[in-house]
Amino acid sequence: MNAIHGRVSKSGRISLPAEFRKAVGLDHGGDVVVELNGSEIRIRTVDEVISHAQALTRQLLGEKTSASVDAFLAERHRDASQE
Repeated sequence: MNAIHGRVSKSGRISLPAEFRKAVGLDHGGDVVVELNGSEIRIRTVDEVISHAQALTRQLLGEKTSASVDAFLAERHRDASQE
């Protein structure tokens, strides 16, 4: 694990080293998700967060073709029409 000493400005800004940004695909900038977990601050790329969510979804749902947004909405419409 690489670590550096940094400083947060009074306005809350922090500079990330170029090697860190390049390693996660942010060498030209980009959107990130900043999470607070106890006293730890974690910065992840949006793409990494999406990939993690997709992996969790695959783990939970497996290959169930009925487990889609379209299938869920169709089921809700069927339920509503029967009320």
